[in-house]
Amino acid sequence: MKGNAQIKRTTLGYEDHGILTCWLYLEQSGSGQGFGGYRLDAPKGNSIYTDMWVKRILEVVGVREWESLPGKYVRVEGEEFGKIEGIGNILEDKWFYPAKELKEKEENDES
Repeated sequence: MKGNAQIKRTTLGYEDHGILTCWLYLEQSGSGQGFGGYRLDAPKGNSIYTDMWVKRILEVVGVREWESLPGKYVRVEGEEFGKIEGIGNILEDKWFYPAKELKEKEENDES
């Protein structure tokens, strides 16, 4: 399922168990849903996940600062009433699928 959503607010920080994560809180068709929840501080202490996550969101949404995200619109793809698999630019064919991109990164790092 694909559709449009507005970023209502964001979080970037440590959750209750000390794990670095972030969320985009999205509103679409009158209901809210989150995009995120991935562990950004890799178990090996490598911050590349954080760098990639933040950079890709900024690139796809088309902003230069995290603080500019609320109010912007994105395309979303995922299961109806389920997990959002990716977000896309509202006008251009630019997408961020974190699970896919993290898997590709880990495979490239192993090579």
